Amino acid sequence: MLKYLILTIENSMAAAILAAMLLIAADAYSRVASARPPGHEGADVSPQGPKEAGSKGAPSGIGGVTAAGIGTGWRHSNARWARGGLIGGVAAAIIIALIMHMTIIIKREFFILGVQSFSLATTIVYIAAYWGFMGKRLPKARDAALLVSGALLPAALLLHCLPTILLYPSQFVLAGESVFSTDFLFKSIGYLAGAMTVAATAAALYRVRGGIPGRLLGILLTAALLVNAVWQFSTIVQILLGRRMIPMSKGVFSFVTFTSNHSHLFLYLIVGAALVLPFLLWFRHLRPRGEWHNPAQHRKLKAAARGIRRWSAVLLACFAVCVLSMTVAKAYDQREVTLSPAEPMTIAGGFIEIPVEDIGDGHLHRFAYTASENVEVRFIVIKKNESSWGVGLDACDICGATGYYERDDEVICKLCDVVMNKATIGFKGGCNPVPLAFTIDGGKMRVATADLDAEQRRFK
Repeated sequence: MLKYLILTIENSMAAAILAAMLLIAADAYSRVASARPPGHEGADVSPQGPKEAGSKGAPSGIGGVTAAGIGTGWRHSNARWARGGLIGGVAAAIIIALIMHMTIIIKREFFILGVQSFSLATTIVYIAAYWGFMGKRLPKARDAALLVSGALLPAALLLHCLPTILLYPSQFVLAGESVFSTDFLFKSIGYLAGAMTVAATAAALYRVRGGIPGRLLGILLTAALLVNAVWQFSTIVQILLGRRMIPMSKGVFSFVTFTSNHSHLFLYLIVGAALVLPFLLWFRHLRPRGEWHNPAQHRKLKAAARGIRRWSAVLLACFAVCVLSMTVAKAYDQREVTLSPAEPMTIAGGFIEIPVEDIGDGHLHRFAYTASENVEVRFIVIKKNESSWGVGLDACDICGATGYYERDDEVICKLCDVVMNKATIGFKGGCNPVPLAFTIDGGKMRVATADLDAEQRRFK
């Protein structure tokens, strides 16, 4: 359960936060643009309020996005375009996930390379347009760049993470297993809890948009996008190095090594940037803000302040769940499991002999044999029912020789934490132990040492 809770949060929280902040920025632009009086095409469009273009102290970027020449329709379209990009990104991610699940047309590595490269380029364009680069010389081009990149960037962010998230349920059930199992239920609960946490975080962040100062939003959004851009660039470089498309150098190696070993640092920094908002908004709205001239207006302002404080509390709670999932829960889920020691056995005439009475209790029993190349080959035995035994190597074709252990009367793969269906132990497929031939004779189970010698490569 914890595995998919953690994976869902880790792989989608950054995109959700950035998409929400991009939508808030687009809303702020459209709200201020629509409030500007008609006929003031040269006026500055700012979340703090319009200023006449060229006036002393007119800010730049989000405080100075001009609407000169942008046209009445475009000035009010940023929010609609951003929402359209958000919806388009989700729709495209669903289609890509279905194609990945049903076909092998999309090669995942090249898909990630393409999406991350596009997202990185769009991020650069968005930040430049957001802070007014070339705004005085080419106002129409700058405003168009802000409009288009503000729609494409959320779509690209979601298109990168969502296909993987949507495909997680396909990993819940291995071949030969049933969806009507405790393991499937727990995985589903963890997956849904992670998805709901991410969705609630994005929704709460968007709900407090009215109380966020425009300049602060611009600084935090830019910082978060730059952090994400560094991580995107690192991913692109790793893929290109793996494909030998760029040469390796000492500087590149150091950069890739650092970013790979500290991959979660980028997510923590993005969460940290967004975490500033609920704390600030809580304290800024302890008292009603704004002027009032009668009790009704005062009550309205008090209600608005309470609403922002409540959503700030929800946002803080979501961030707390996020941080705890990536730290405490992850440490608990990835704690080292010690395999039970090998039990005694005898070797005679090329066979390992184990008394049936020693292994007939229905629990997992582990044995170890030193093969011809001095490699320790482990195998496990479990009595499945009155007349059936499960015998196999302490390894599988998917996870290798990491081994299996018993927890609450269930057999678990140490690496992937998959619960084995006891009825299928001894058969090929999925994460099942590699089957091992055996015979029962004279009250003893016999396993040929030659069969174990042939499998020692798995344990090297």
